[in-house]
Amino acid sequence: MRKFFQEIKADLKFKTAGPGQKLSEPSRVPKEKPKAEAAPKPRQGPTDEVQMAAAAALARMELKAKAKLPSSQEAIKNQVRKELMAEAAASEKGLSVEEKDLASPDREGAAALSVSGVYFICPLTDAVVRKDKKEKHLREAIQSYFSVDPVAASIMEIHTFNKDREKVRVGVETMAKYLDNICLHPEEEKYWKIKLQNKVFQEKISCLEGIHRFFQAIGFETKTLPTTEEYYVLKKEMLTKLEDLKHYKEQLLSSEPVRAQLDRQLSVFKPSPEAARFELPSDFYNLTAEDIKREQRLRTEAVEKASMLRTRAMREKEEQREMRKYNYTLVRVRFPDGYILQGTFYAREPVSVLYNFVREALRDDWLPFELLGPGGLKLTDENLAFNECGLVPSALLTLAWDAAVMGDIQVSGQEQPASPLKPELLSRVQTLS
Repeated sequence: MRKFFQEIKADLKFKTAGPGQKLSEPSRVPKEKPKAEAAPKPRQGPTDEVQMAAAAALARMELKAKAKLPSSQEAIKNQVRKELMAEAAASEKGLSVEEKDLASPDREGAAALSVSGVYFICPLTDAVVRKDKKEKHLREAIQSYFSVDPVAASIMEIHTFNKDREKVRVGVETMAKYLDNICLHPEEEKYWKIKLQNKVFQEKISCLEGIHRFFQAIGFETKTLPTTEEYYVLKKEMLTKLEDLKHYKEQLLSSEPVRAQLDRQLSVFKPSPEAARFELPSDFYNLTAEDIKREQRLRTEAVEKASMLRTRAMREKEEQREMRKYNYTLVRVRFPDGYILQGTFYAREPVSVLYNFVREALRDDWLPFELLGPGGLKLTDENLAFNECGLVPSALLTLAWDAAVMGDIQVSGQEQPASPLKPELLSRVQTLS
């Protein structure tokens, strides 16, 4: 098949589009006529759909080059991993059997579940941790980095563990003004000191987690002055390092929260009649155990509710309530050969991430396809969220190839692979229980 696609590329001139631009109409390059002894039925030329799809693939490939992490980020990861490995080894010895089972995604007790839980990837360590362990792991990772770069670690704390983003914005901007005054007027002693009981300091800065460690890291120390009041006072040696203070200020203003990335838990399953059966853990629900029981009871009354005459406002209110019940969704995509691709997503993510997820699992990621919901309904608006499409807390979708493109592939006579999925995914195919 690849040989066929290479021939297409050689025969055609493509104009690839940049991000946000439309592809121009591909143009054909004249070919020499086949000789008399050629095969009686010459291969038909590729259709416009094939040309456009291949052009789109080439554009994606050009944009797909992944940049390496900056060396500073690599240094962070390496050091944090080193610090945590010793702690993990020690804590592992103290784990009870029950705790070890809960920490393991592949525990035997979860065999009846479609997925054992919701997991996240820590950006500082690349470790995969369960949802309920996520914040604890992030705290430990940031804490471990204090021995490497206390300023960066304290800034991570400020931006990550203070949930009110507006308070963080106001606090760091106020802190930046303090540092600006020092850098602009280093000779004026009044700017070296910050009164801890100052109303502005108390209301806008002192309330932020991590802020006091930041002060200590950049060269302030706590002193009780003759007035018997406590102050942060800048160490005199820092007045010779004003460029460092400017850098710390910019770092504080420009940093973002450290966020763990949702682990898709990509899985591939053999064809199975159990594909439409889902058993989800409580991690997927934005509900308590009692809420889940109540929801199950309410579902039994759905038929009666459906027969009632409801106003549009009532229906919309119920739909909004339904969308808020789930934080995550487990989606399966069944291929024409029966194989099933599974992944975990946020309920409020756009469906476009699912199309990308599927495309990245294909041998030939340029092949055009559609995803069909229950009843053959096409998911055409990729900007809609999963919960807006009713694809929560789980869904089984069907993948359908573009008929014209597949027809061209068949006409080419090229041998097709047994499965369109990447070999490395097929090598770890599972069986649905």
